[in-house]
Amino acid sequence: MSASGGGKAILAAFLANMGIALAKFIAWFLSGSASMLAEAIHSVADSGNQLLLMLGGRKAKKAADREHPFGHGRERYVYAFVVSIILFSVGGLFSIYEGIDKLTHPHELENVWIPIAVLVVAIVLESFSLRTAIKESNHVRAKGQSWVSFVRHSKAPELPVVLLEDVAALTGLAFALFGVGMTAITHNPVFDAIGTLMIGTLLILVAITLGIETKSLLVGEGATDADYDRIVDAINDGPEVEKLIHIKTLYLGPDELLVAAKLGFASDAPLAHVASDIDRIEARVRAAVPAARIIYFEPDIYRPGDDHTPPTSEFVIKSTD
Repeated sequence: MSASGGGKAILAAFLANMGIALAKFIAWFLSGSASMLAEAIHSVADSGNQLLLMLGGRKAKKAADREHPFGHGRERYVYAFVVSIILFSVGGLFSIYEGIDKLTHPHELENVWIPIAVLVVAIVLESFSLRTAIKESNHVRAKGQSWVSFVRHSKAPELPVVLLEDVAALTGLAFALFGVGMTAITHNPVFDAIGTLMIGTLLILVAITLGIETKSLLVGEGATDADYDRIVDAINDGPEVEKLIHIKTLYLGPDELLVAAKLGFASDAPLAHVASDIDRIEARVRAAVPAARIIYFEPDIYRPGDDHTPPTSEFVIKSTD
């Protein structure tokens, strides 16, 4: 599965959030709605998110050097982690603070039609942004894969972040519309405070969800089950290998998979033949999984009936002999 395809979605979300944030700040200034201020900070945080995602994408393209021999692909994970934890949490905590302040110091809203109009327009714009994110995600989402599975297992952090941002933004706008609308109907500012608290809680929940997923990518994830099986099949498809002893995989970046394996060859195989056999196996693996760009194969001698036991820390492929 390609890890690319998030640039258009990030740009669409950034442009939408910048315009929406400005409109929300104006509506807050004219009405005094805490929900509108929370939503304005939410949009500013989202705009910062997109800038950080774009920055992470640029840094990830830096060439490998002696200090970073496997390149800088994980920069995208680092910046996605910063987005998920810091900006979402800051926006969420600020919203909760504003909600509590509004509960303890309630005041009537002014020009209530202004925030309602802004919220309706913002919902329309955020819907277009979400539509773009869904369209871009469908280019890389596996056929039949659920959205929850896509967010949880995607190796490219940008699209899941933008998707959750847009869903959270639309949900937050609905909360804000509820708070402002109920305040306008009942003339009770407590509803505006409740809407603000709901927005803050939503942002913190999204922060926790994204933090868990990006942490897993930072620690290091191996190939998906489907890609793992393709790699194993590609190794075993030819006549070269007598036995696949063990194999490990690790994503160095969203588009770069490291594959390391110990391969058992016949004890009488000439070195030149082993070298050419490894080249053929590497070609099959790359054809089966294009993301497998860095491959290390360690040849070993295999004797039928010899129980070759690798170290316990390595994943073992059981023999089918």
